[in-house]
Amino acid sequence: MYNERIDPVEHVNHFNQRMAVHSKNEALMCKMFPSSLRPVAMRWFNGLGAGSIDSFKGLTRAFGSRFITCSRVPRPLDSLLSMTMREGETLKTYSDRYWEMFNEIDEDFDDMTIRTFRVGLPAEHGLRKSLTGKPVNSVR
Repeated sequence: MYNERIDPVEHVNHFNQRMAVHSKNEALMCKMFPSSLRPVAMRWFNGLGAGSIDSFKGLTRAFGSRFITCSRVPRPLDSLLSMTMREGETLKTYSDRYWEMFNEIDEDFDDMTIRTFRVGLPAEHGLRKSLTGKPVNSVR
């Protein structure tokens, strides 16, 4: 299950940070830009017509226009509230699934997050008992 989501603003910001010392060299910026792209975005880049981009700003603008619909949509907090460990599911799988969902929520709900994770575990699970006996203060 590989879902390639692209947040164009985040991608360009990250690229600009990595290339900060070369920011005045537009040709180099344009040549290096595809080095950080995943397959879908790379196919888009390779499909650009010769001469269709005249600057790094134009490249990032075209990239943003193409992938803005693919950017991540924040999930509401109630996405976490309904999560529970499934019968036969390993703790690792539940934890991975839970934290993936947690990372898609933009606001800070550490308190609620810790409680819903604990409540999502089966009552007899050792980790649930541990989290109940020794309260956790931070998701980190």
